[in-house]
Amino acid sequence: MPFEVREFPEFSWSFSRHKTLLTCARKYGYEYYASHNGWLYEADETAKHAYRLKKLTNVPLAFGQIVHELAEKAVRLFLKHGYVMTEAELIEEGRSMLNRAYLDSRDRKQLWMQKPARYKMLYDMYYKGELNRLEAEDYRGRLHVVFANLLNSRSFQDITTRPLSMQFQQAEEFRFMTVDGVKIFVVMDLLYRDLDAGKWVIVDWKTGKEAENDRSQLALYAYYIMQKYKARVEEIEIRNEYVLSGVNRTYQLMEEDIGLMLEKMKQSIHIMLRYQLDMISNEPVEMDEFPRTEYRQRCETCNHKEICLAQ
Repeated sequence: MPFEVREFPEFSWSFSRHKTLLTCARKYGYEYYASHNGWLYEADETAKHAYRLKKLTNVPLAFGQIVHELAEKAVRLFLKHGYVMTEAELIEEGRSMLNRAYLDSRDRKQLWMQKPARYKMLYDMYYKGELNRLEAEDYRGRLHVVFANLLNSRSFQDITTRPLSMQFQQAEEFRFMTVDGVKIFVVMDLLYRDLDAGKWVIVDWKTGKEAENDRSQLALYAYYIMQKYKARVEEIEIRNEYVLSGVNRTYQLMEEDIGLMLEKMKQSIHIMLRYQLDMISNEPVEMDEFPRTEYRQRCETCNHKEICLAQ
């Protein structure tokens, strides 16, 4: 299907979109409306500016993305070639990717300005002109820990020690379902069927600390499996693998968990719809009608402070 240039973005829902709205409605406006079409050569400078700021990352986020990318690569290599990447290989690639993010930020700013999706720009380098060295070294040191825990995790051991008992689902670039006419995006790190246990297993690699909403996020993924594969809730196992601590959290959900998640999601959608002028086109209200957060300390670390605080 050819890419279609739309005046306004398609309305959809995802956990990341929901989290952004909870953080700050004005940030939500910049991320999902003001930056729309900012990747196009012919876009106006306002949209390009908002899009560039949206693509800023920081060391913790870059670290998390790198770990997820390498976890996916390690699984893919084993499934395709039967090869298990070593901890040393993962660390070397992780360091290389972190270094590239730094070098992009230091030496390739003009290239990033032109193609912000292709190059990296670290928040501290953009706003402060230098990296927080202590933070950078801390995250470089975590590579050894997270990749050792990844290789020893229950999920990775399932994959590599008893592959004949596992039935893997091909990763889809965009998984989504429709609930009450709204497209719901679902991003799963790993999905497979444990044939011995008769279970669908949904795995989410986590590079940070445990959080309250980790379980509810997986409840959305479980609902997706129920809709797409007609699975019963008792046939689904959800699993958070915390690779920094080495902790595994495995849950068996109940119908009540799914119902609670759906109710929270619909409430979130209802709030998002308040910022539409037109429900068909998804034309937004004016940017000053997206209120700024009351917690002004969040503004100091926000990607969009350059344009938001100037208004």
